[in-house]
Amino acid sequence: QVQLEESGGGLVQAGGSLRLSCVASGRTISEYVMAWFRQAPGKVREFVGYIGRGDRSPYYPDSVKGRFTISRDNAQNTVYLQIDNLKFEDTAAYFCAADAEGYLPTIAAQYDYWGQGTQVTVSS
Repeated sequence: QVQLEESGGGLVQAGGSLRLSCVASGRTISEYVMAWFRQAPGKVREFVGYIGRGDRSPYYPDSVKGRFTISRDNAQNTVYLQIDNLKFEDTAAYFCAADAEGYLPTIAAQYDYWGQGTQVTVSS
């Protein structure tokens, strides 16, 4: 099993940037597809990107493409989510997730392991 812990959230003004971290323990993240999701109050959990195993490029939905960047540091067993030009609608709890299989990586139900989440609040 792998345990995930997110950090880096906070209160930020619109237009600012944040870098979220997801530190894994128990197993090495190189074995997993790693994704980020977010969930705002009263809304379903939303996929915001994933990074595959090896050297595959990250994938983002159109809704965040150009502002969100996912990277992984296998030596540190950490995945990052850089969010630039923050918007009010980015306000949500952000979760990282790990999946050993890698099928349908945009679907939350496919992921076996989740962190507790870190809150991002954007002020206008």
